[in-house]
Amino acid sequence: MKFFLQRTAFYLVTAWAAITINFFIPRLMPGDPVQSLISRYQGQLSSKAIASLETLFGMDQHRSLWQQYLDYWGNLAHGDLGLSFTFFPTPVGEVMAQSLPWTVALVGTTTLLSFLLGTAIGIFAGWRRGSWLDGMLPVTTFISAIPYFWLGLIAIALFAVQWPVFPAAGGYDTGLVPGLSWEFVSSALYHSVLPGVTIVLSAVAGWILGMRNMMVTVSSEDYVMVAQAKGLPERRVMFSYAARNAILPNVSGFALSLGFIVGGTLLVEMVFSYPGIGYVLFQGVNAKDYPLMQGVFLIITLTVLAANLLADLLYMLLDPRTRKEA
Repeated sequence: MKFFLQRTAFYLVTAWAAITINFFIPRLMPGDPVQSLISRYQGQLSSKAIASLETLFGMDQHRSLWQQYLDYWGNLAHGDLGLSFTFFPTPVGEVMAQSLPWTVALVGTTTLLSFLLGTAIGIFAGWRRGSWLDGMLPVTTFISAIPYFWLGLIAIALFAVQWPVFPAAGGYDTGLVPGLSWEFVSSALYHSVLPGVTIVLSAVAGWILGMRNMMVTVSSEDYVMVAQAKGLPERRVMFSYAARNAILPNVSGFALSLGFIVGGTLLVEMVFSYPGIGYVLFQGVNAKDYPLMQGVFLIITLTVLAANLLADLLYMLLDPRTRKEA
């Protein structure tokens, strides 16, 4: 319990620091987002309307930065993330509620799939060193070094331009109304193939390398050699003795990767114009949309911190040595 309270206090302080930085960083960017919104109306707004907009978006020049900071915390306490400049007058919470399911569905599925595939392949590659599977290690090393967005550009060039098999952008066919109809679901799945495969290819290589190296290390431990000397079946030794201990770093890494489901593939969504959090953030940055940027950064920060806390607790449950040290 003491360990849990210590880690919780640490992450609460970290969350406060992150939210504070989240408030100040957009305001250090050059330009005035209110003026960019006013320019859409080509001078049709009066000075009173402009002052109302500045007050509405928390950009009132008559209020100090400290007062704006306190107002920001007060709004957060009431769950109010403000109004979006980009999608004015839609609230930021509503914009994020529309885009977040796309990111969670795409990145959540691909993260789980890449973890399961990479861990399984890494177990066999590390246990059977020198096999053809282990010989593919240079290929996985090369793939893991390629960024998500670069693989995405290659995928678009090959399978959307050279051979137009899949769409190059969007989350579903234009003209369809989002819903649970088979026509919309099939269209969404079809549009998610290229970004999904891109994420899996890039992520699975890292899981393979990590699990393979841990299996090689654990295979030389005394308890594995004793199990083999007892004449236990090879499959039981591989999974119950070697893989069970070698998987600990991968499990904690997987818990951390859950935190990056929201913001871990921003560039992929930008490349494919996928209607997720990353693409919304891209639009917000271009429009200097302070409330939208702060909302996206806030949800990313909180999910990463929650995943870190989950990883600490999970590792403590899986490894008795960690509990003893704590």
